[in-house]
Amino acid sequence: MILLALSVITGCTSRPGSPASGKLQITTTVGMIRDIVEQVGGDHVKATGLMGPGIDPHLYKASQGDIQKLENADIIFYGGLHLEGKMTEIFEKMDQRKPVVAVTRDIPEKDLRTTEEGAHDPHVWFDVQHWITATETIRETLIEEDPDHKEDYERNAKAYIAKLEELDQYAREQIATIPKERRVLVTAHDAFGYFGDAYAIEVRGLQGLSTASEYGSRDISELRDYLVDKGIKAVFVESSVPKRSIEAVVRGAKEKGHHMEIGGELFSDAMGEPGTEAGTYMGMVRHNVDTIVRALK
Repeated sequence: MILLALSVITGCTSRPGSPASGKLQITTTVGMIRDIVEQVGGDHVKATGLMGPGIDPHLYKASQGDIQKLENADIIFYGGLHLEGKMTEIFEKMDQRKPVVAVTRDIPEKDLRTTEEGAHDPHVWFDVQHWITATETIRETLIEEDPDHKEDYERNAKAYIAKLEELDQYAREQIATIPKERRVLVTAHDAFGYFGDAYAIEVRGLQGLSTASEYGSRDISELRDYLVDKGIKAVFVESSVPKRSIEAVVRGAKEKGHHMEIGGELFSDAMGEPGTEAGTYMGMVRHNVDTIVRALK
């Protein structure tokens, strides 16, 4: 039904106003992408995000209101690599009429994590260096669509990338303070693989790359036994994933005589509420790093 409505809209509506009529109208999917757009675009853009705090992009279904936001946009930015799996057909339809850009497009394929089935891990923002590449992709797209403000976009991007470089170093230094034998990060789904590769911490997820994947009692038992054998004292819940799976692991460890607790809430597929520490990409990463270090040290 959404695709039918989309075909009607795209068939009857001309492209929205250009930058000459005001700010670039930009629609993004996850909040982390909207945050880059606002940082780089500054006063020249108006960014609208489809997925707010606590929203799981893997399971997200577009509403008719979302279709209108996409239709009204001059540019659409999304994650790609099947992060927004259920919306892929919509993006393909929109791409016939306006710039629809996957912010992961310029990350070399050799640097992408790949499953045994050949799928790429879409959670690239957990390696800050990859998110710098995404920032550069957004910068170049804005310049291409609005060359009159090229200098502003370049200046804003340069300042933001400098902050991201500092964040990358902060994460590296802080994770290194955790004793090596305790450097095991366990969450509900396998979203932190890039984080583990970049910052030298072992990562385990109960579910696969997508929260749409199933898990069973055997998965819980195997993860529980691994944590008991390792003597790990803390696991973590995610803001956009139900807690029950991780709580089952904690209960199972307790039944085995091993005390383990939930070390805190991490932000994986969505940022926090606006105005909070985790309400920006940089704040989200810093919150996650600090929470992990505090619990595992």
